[in-house]
This record gives sequence, C-alpha cells and structure tokens, in this order.
Amino acid sequence: MTSSVPGKWLLAGLCALALAAPAAAQTLAGTEGQDQPPGDLVPPTSASDFTAAQLDAVLAGDWRSAADRARDRYRHPKQTLQFFGVRPDQTVVEITPGGGWYAEILAPLLRDNGQYVAAVAAPAPGRAADDTLRRKFAATPAVYGDARIVTFDPAAPVFGPPGSADTVLTFRNVHNWVEAGTAPAMFKGFFKVLRPGGVLGVVDHRAAEGASLDAVKASGYLPVATVVKLATAAGFELEESSEVNANPADTRDYPKGVWTLPPTLALGDTDRAKYLGIGESDRMTLRFVKPDAPEQAAPAPAKADPAH
Repeated sequence: MTSSVPGKWLLAGLCALALAAPAAAQTLAGTEGQDQPPGDLVPPTSASDFTAAQLDAVLAGDWRSAADRARDRYRHPKQTLQFFGVRPDQTVVEITPGGGWYAEILAPLLRDNGQYVAAVAAPAPGRAADDTLRRKFAATPAVYGDARIVTFDPAAPVFGPPGSADTVLTFRNVHNWVEAGTAPAMFKGFFKVLRPGGVLGVVDHRAAEGASLDAVKASGYLPVATVVKLATAAGFELEESSEVNANPADTRDYPKGVWTLPPTLALGDTDRAKYLGIGESDRMTLRFVKPDAPEQAAPAPAKADPAH
C-alpha cells in the first residue's frame, strides 16, 4: 500500500519558502517588466494549510474502514485535531487509544516528520495483553511508520521521558478513570510527559450543566467542571474549549447511560432508530496547556569584602 502523506522534504521546503518570501518580493519589486506586481505575489503555503492538507489526505486513506469513516460526522477529527493544534512534526501521545480509531489518523499524519505514541494500560495480573494495535501497526508499516506503543500502570502512570511530548490527547476515557479512582494520577502523568507549553487535549461525554458528579458518573457523562478541576490540580491551565463535538439532540437520560447511543447501542434493536437519530453523545472538547517554567531570577552580585 502506498501512502499519500507527504515526506520530510515538503515540510522543510515550506519552511524555506516562508523564510525566502520577503527577499524574493524585494528582488521582484526591482525588476523591470515583471509579469506579476509584488502585491499580487502568492505567499507560500502556511503551516496550518499544510496540516489541513495532510489531514485531508490521511482521512481519505484507504486503510480506514467504511465504518470508521462513517463516524467522522460525529467525531469531527479534522476540526478536533486542528483545535488542539496538532502538527505533523510533533510528538503526540494518545492515551488509551482502544481499537485505534484515532491512531489510524494520527500515526500516518505523524509518520514522516513526527512521532506517534500509543499509551496502553498494562493488563491486569493473569490477563493477556491486547495486541490489536500492535498487529495493526506491524501489518502496514508503510502507513504507520515507527508508531510506538508504551504500557503504563494506571495507579502510577509514566508515558515517556519527562518533557518529551508536544501534545497529549485522550478521547472518551476520563469518565472511566474517574470511576476507577485513577484520574488524578493520570493527569499528573500527562503533565510530566509534556514539555512546557505543551497541550493536553481532552474529549469526553458532557453532562448537563449543573449536574453533580455523583449523580451522573455511572452514566458515562461527566461535568465539565470535574475535568477542569482534575487538569488544573495537576498544574494545567485551561486555554480554550470548543463546541466542535457538541450534540444538542443528546438528552443524557437513557436506560443504559451514554452507551445507549451509537456506536455501542446497548439496547440492541430496542428503539434503535430513535438512538441512531440522536447520534453519538454530546462531548466537551477542552484544550489545556502546561505553563512555561518560570524564569529563575539572576543571583544577586556578591558584596565586596570590606576587609579588602
């Protein structure tokens, strides 16, 4: 299988073009008989345009199944990753990627110029590890490149060397950690692996405004305030929230909680058309940042010894 994701030379070339553009404009301004006035010069592709083009190519990749593509209208991967500021030259750690829905997007996006890391919880004692993701990566190296998998202990998670990641992402997982009591440790682990200025992107099922955690946590929904508190307690700052994954049709009052809705459809054929009509859950989309380390004040000069 041949990947359509551009290589390192294109990213480097775009940077070189951006640096060369002012000089090129000056040269053309002094050229008689020029074909195009300087004001009409077409600027080089921006980094955001380059990322958007890469995302479009990846989302159209033939390694993505029809079922996965069908969920794009609910999960909005392009807009979500753009909101989180993901770029093809970053090191991105995805926490608990499950079967790899986002891994099939992120790993190819980062293949040539960045690094994708899937962080997977270590299996409980006596249970075999789930090798689904590992087999996926190994089966198609031309698509996934050097995608890596790390395992972690949810009670004391380590996702990589401190300060080694540009971005940490997690999709629809925080409610599980809250239920298990491991959420504070997880957020501390995110903070440690990120570089100063790095981004934590969180998507999860959003409880109704004003709902208490105790009232809703068994349903799979979470109050936004709960997630913000977990992140800020670990040292993060909330930079911005987005409504890109909102679903106003989600009433959050189902017999089997959020799992009543697609893709799980926990009630099977009971009211299936109704729940398919609602679509996937209403979700919060939050971007946190790890603050830059404070600058250390210069030491005061030593006082002269009066004896000398």
